[in-house]
This record gives sequence, structure tokens and C-alpha cells, in this order.
Amino acid sequence: MQPGPRPDPRNALPIDLALQGGGAHGAFTWGVLDRLLEEEWLLPDGISGTSAGAMNAAVLVAAHARGGREAARAALEAFWRRVSEAALLSPLRRGPLDVLLGNWSLDNSPVYQGLEMLARVFSPYDLNPRGTNPLSRILDEAIDFGALARAPIRLFVTATRVRTGQPRIFRNAEITPPVLLASACLPTLFQAVEIEGEPYWDGGYSGNPTIMPLVRECDSHDTILVQINPVERAETPRTASEIASRLNEISFNAPLLKELRMIAVLRQVAQPGQCEGALWARMRIHRIASTALAELGQGSKLNAEWAFLTLLRDTGREAADRFLREHGADLGRRSTLDLDALTEPG
Repeated sequence: MQPGPRPDPRNALPIDLALQGGGAHGAFTWGVLDRLLEEEWLLPDGISGTSAGAMNAAVLVAAHARGGREAARAALEAFWRRVSEAALLSPLRRGPLDVLLGNWSLDNSPVYQGLEMLARVFSPYDLNPRGTNPLSRILDEAIDFGALARAPIRLFVTATRVRTGQPRIFRNAEITPPVLLASACLPTLFQAVEIEGEPYWDGGYSGNPTIMPLVRECDSHDTILVQINPVERAETPRTASEIASRLNEISFNAPLLKELRMIAVLRQVAQPGQCEGALWARMRIHRIASTALAELGQGSKLNAEWAFLTLLRDTGREAADRFLREHGADLGRRSTLDLDALTEPG
């Protein structure tokens, strides 16, 4: 595969990455990162991640600190392989008809449907009183948290305080397996994760991902957003699963869209000498996404079959490659995401 175009063959370009969460769909982000890491002229400066995006980011940053780009690529593959192997013991599987039809969603799985019904009546404190999460062991094995704490790439992980609904942003030295589990803690599936006596839920409710630390604490002026949750859908959802899926997308996109709108407004009104406004206004925003994710059902976010994860990885690589072909030369020069459209009346 040919490398993407670069703004200046003499200079490397620092970039920030903003990684959304989305369960197994995070394997799409794995593919995007795998492709971007092939470009030696792109230098990751800071990464903000939530949920699966935070896990991808932590794996990358720790491995990159120890062995560079190739180590990061290998660590991401090893992490997702561990996730898939752990899922072999899970009762959550596609039904025979879905397998036959090539449908990756679990929406028609009797076990998935049963868990959906149970979650409406019982909480994780009833169904999982010990609060076990198989991802805890996987994260402990996959990430060198000492290397993560010392890494030159700045990492920001968002979790939501249960008591206040406000985000907390954890930085490199603060990040542990419980922090990553807190960032991915869906309250209908898992007990709140306590950190220093404070309970936390999924960071997607308050920042998916959070852009603010990339603007204020990093040197790069280019942020590439890797977006998993579709912003728009042409058709009105009508079935119960479609409605639930769309509500999930809207709620998990809302904090991000709010930040992007703020950047758009500040870009229009910022005056010379206004330090805070100028910081936000000069950030160039780009997005990597794929319409293929919009075609997947909500239940596919819990499908960790290796064939599905590698399909998502390949989709992510293709999306990143397309972005580099079309917009690689814009990096370091101009935004390629139309933020002004976000400020127009709906």
C-alpha cells in the first residue's frame, strides 16, 4: 500500500488523536491506528480516548514508549486477540440464521435478548454481585502501566462521575486497569467502578472523547477524530432495538458535538490576544469514519468473534487510507471537518 501524501517531505508533523468508544466496534479504531502508525511523518503528540478508544490508546502509548511504531501495532493486535479469545467462553453468540446470513449483530441471539430483558428489571449489583469483569485481567496483561506513566505521548482518559455527572480526565501516571474499566463502564452491564472512593460510569456520557486537554495541554494543532457512532441517520428508527441504538448514538455523540460547536464558534469570534480563544480557534480538526459502521446493529458491539474484529480492523485501515489519500496534504494546513456547519440552525 502506498504511503499517503505529506504536507512537507522535510518535516514530520505532530498530531493529536481523539478516539471514540463503542465496544467491539473499537476494532475499527484499531485498524485506523494500525494504518496511521505506518506513516513515519505523523508523530502522535496526545491522545484522548473513551471506553474502547481509551483502551486502544493505552495499549498504543505504552507499547510505543517501549518499542516504537511496530511495537504499538503488534500490541494492538495482541490486545484484540486476547479480547476475542476471552469471548470464546461467553454465551453471547450469534444464532445459526445470523451466521448463515452473515449478520454480525447479536440482536437475534436468545441470550442477548434475555440479558436485555433482565437489565430492565435487575441491576448489575443483582446479576453480578462480585463485580467481575474479564477485561481487567486482559488490560493488566496487555499494558505496561509503568511505561504508560513515563510515555512521551500524552494520554487523556475520560470517565463520568456518577454523583455529579461531570467528567474526570485521567492522565498517564493516573491510568490503571480500574480507570480504563471505569471509562468503559456501561451502568446496565457493570457495577460502577470506584477510584479513590468515587464511583464512575462510562466516559461517553460526559466526553466521547474529550477534546479540551488536546487543545490546552498538547503542542499539536491537528486533531484527528476517529468516530465510531454515526451522527446522522436518514430513516426514523421504528423497532425497539433500533430506537435503543439511536438513543445510544445520540447520547454518546452529544458531548463531542458540543465541544466541536464551541471550537467552530471560537474560530469565528476569537480576537487577537485572546489566549484561550486563540488556542481553540487554531486547532485544525479532521475526522476518520465509515458508513459501514452505521449498517451494524447495536448488538454487534458485544460481538468479539475474531472474524468480526478483523473485518472491523480492515474497514478502519481502509478508512484511514482513504483519509490520507484525500486529506493527507491538508494536515498541518487546514481543517477538513466542516465545523461551521455545526453552528448553522437546524
